[in-house]
Amino acid sequence: MNVNGKPYRTIWLEGDIVKIIYQPVIPHKFEIRSLRTHHETATAIRDMWVRGAPAIGAAGVLGMVQAVLQSPPENYRQFTSEAAELLKSTRPTAQNLFFEIDQVLHCIEEANSWENACEKAVVQANHSIDTSIHACQNIGKFGAELFEDGDAILTHCNAGWLACVDWGSALAPIYYAARDGKQNFVYVDETRPRGQGSRLTAWELGQENIEHAVIADNAAGYYMAQNSIQKVIVGADRIAANGDVANKIGTFTKAVVAFEYGIPFYVAAPLSTIDFECPTGADIPIEERTPEEVLYTWGMADNGEFLRVRTTPAESSAKNPAFDVTPAKYVTGIITEQGIHAPADLHQLKG
Repeated sequence: MNVNGKPYRTIWLEGDIVKIIYQPVIPHKFEIRSLRTHHETATAIRDMWVRGAPAIGAAGVLGMVQAVLQSPPENYRQFTSEAAELLKSTRPTAQNLFFEIDQVLHCIEEANSWENACEKAVVQANHSIDTSIHACQNIGKFGAELFEDGDAILTHCNAGWLACVDWGSALAPIYYAARDGKQNFVYVDETRPRGQGSRLTAWELGQENIEHAVIADNAAGYYMAQNSIQKVIVGADRIAANGDVANKIGTFTKAVVAFEYGIPFYVAAPLSTIDFECPTGADIPIEERTPEEVLYTWGMADNGEFLRVRTTPAESSAKNPAFDVTPAKYVTGIITEQGIHAPADLHQLKG
């Protein structure tokens, strides 16, 4: 990813310290934070300092590396098992978190000593992260073929660099298309209540000099009805075996409207996001986040102060589901690192 022309990953390891791009202050600041223990990494996942299914998976992997490196050598198995449970408890919906943690935990359980466990965990973490980056890059290559020069594309939430280790999922095809010389315009849903579209996606697209406009979440239907949007592409936090897709709240609404107007609706996600043990979207746990995210908003005041303001009556309560489920019938295709698939064909990818 490019920040002011300098390449970065979203998350990386230095010794036993996890480094992250601190997302809550973007686009107003660019800040790197250090997470010194797996407890701090768990907090970063839970409080959305790092977010997006592949990035959460990477954070889980690196949190496990921290745990084994910092564990008592005589009790490393129990210590890392408890660390895995803590890390898994942070966010219930994103499949990548559980998949990636289990990969590292399996390596640790197979080790014959603490030293061997440390070595295996680091090797597995590097493999997982490299695999994730390669998968997102391939998603970009396959997905870019779907866009015609001049297409206007709608996105929802942030499924770009910041949601992955690099490249992104839903935004990767947009980046690849731009590098192929295609001139596409991107409509960026603001994605209330946390504004991942207006804050993060718009910032990323600006770094890549891709023309875009932020729109209110409830304006997308208007632009689809006006034939102003030719494609919709989103990421995913978990995909059920039947092709139902859990993604950021508001995705379902966009899919239904796109279906009504015959606009192709694509989901971009690595294979690690598919939960073949989850039969349908009804079986996906949906995270309910704090009501404060709806009752308040953060922003930069004209005087440069970063502050929180209440936008609702003091006596009002709120509900805040973080995700919804889009039934497979509304999904035109799912873009993975192995190509573009009909939702009904996902079973062929189970390996």
